[in-house]
Amino acid sequence: MNIKSLLLGSAAALAAASGAHAADAIVAAEPEPLEYVRICDAYGAGYFFIPGTETCLKIGGKVRTEGEWYDAYNRTSKVGTLWHTRAELNVDTATDTEYGPLKTETIVRWDWNDGGSTTTNLLWSYISLGGFTVGKTDSYYNQFVGYAGDVINDDVIYDGPYELNQLTYNYDAGNGFTAVVSLEDSNSGSDSTTYDGAWVQSKADHYAPNVVAGAGYKAGAWSFKVVGGYDSIVEEGAVKARVDADFGAFSAFLMGGWNTDGDKLNQYAGSNQNISACTAPDGTVHGAKCGWGDWAVWGGVGVPFNDKLKWNLQLAYTDSKIFEATTNLKFNPVKNLLVEPELTYVHYDVAKDDTVAGILRFERNF
Repeated sequence: MNIKSLLLGSAAALAAASGAHAADAIVAAEPEPLEYVRICDAYGAGYFFIPGTETCLKIGGKVRTEGEWYDAYNRTSKVGTLWHTRAELNVDTATDTEYGPLKTETIVRWDWNDGGSTTTNLLWSYISLGGFTVGKTDSYYNQFVGYAGDVINDDVIYDGPYELNQLTYNYDAGNGFTAVVSLEDSNSGSDSTTYDGAWVQSKADHYAPNVVAGAGYKAGAWSFKVVGGYDSIVEEGAVKARVDADFGAFSAFLMGGWNTDGDKLNQYAGSNQNISACTAPDGTVHGAKCGWGDWAVWGGVGVPFNDKLKWNLQLAYTDSKIFEATTNLKFNPVKNLLVEPELTYVHYDVAKDDTVAGILRFERNF
């Protein structure tokens, strides 16, 4: 064997060995590009795309703590001071579809009062698409007209139901005209009545949903809305009409309600008051007098002094001669922080009594 043959053989052996090692080598995969959170501004501030989807998500909420002195809804309450703390978590989603945005809104609420335990409530949880809303939210008998005044105790005089399941259609013509139609759950409970028999809320009589319908028009600084609700259990209902005006230096509203039977309470002309509101000094209970009677009226003004301070006043009166006056100051020392002292006076004609109640609220929204 000559030197040339030896060198060629060695080179071949080395090449074979190198090939064997190369076959066993692990090749690292290329790293996948990171997907950063993208802002979704199509549905307003605070939304972002859920990574890997075309669904936008918004997370928010509030923390509130407040001291309450006496009770505007119960003239016999002996609780001099009550401290209440609340937290809420809001989760909203939105996805663009051929029928418009497919949205959901969920609000979970936790409450704690002095001497009590924490309670949890699924406040709202609904789906909306193409003008339709299905799920749990406040009755559109309230939402459509905008509730009552810009005060905490705006429903000392009952203005309608809140949390309930519903199927609702909202129409907006785009020229100031709006309308709503809603089928709502009655929130009926056990087979019983309240307010000494004046308000029937019995499951046994619940065969059909309640119905709400309304229409409104807005032109410039003025708006007018009317809405009606029918209680399928009581087989009665109520109608509310509201006028709002914004004059720049102040805003004002006037709202009136009519009960189809003033001797009964129903879901749309009911009462938030303790039965003591319609209990005479001799102990006689006049259940229907805890509600409107035949009619109720609300009015109020709001005066913004600057972008941090606003004063509000609401007055309300009923055919059953319950009078309410509430005033407050809404102070925002910094963005998303509210300090709100409020004072309410209520006079009960049947009970020949008065109540004064106060609230001092601190609230941080995010």
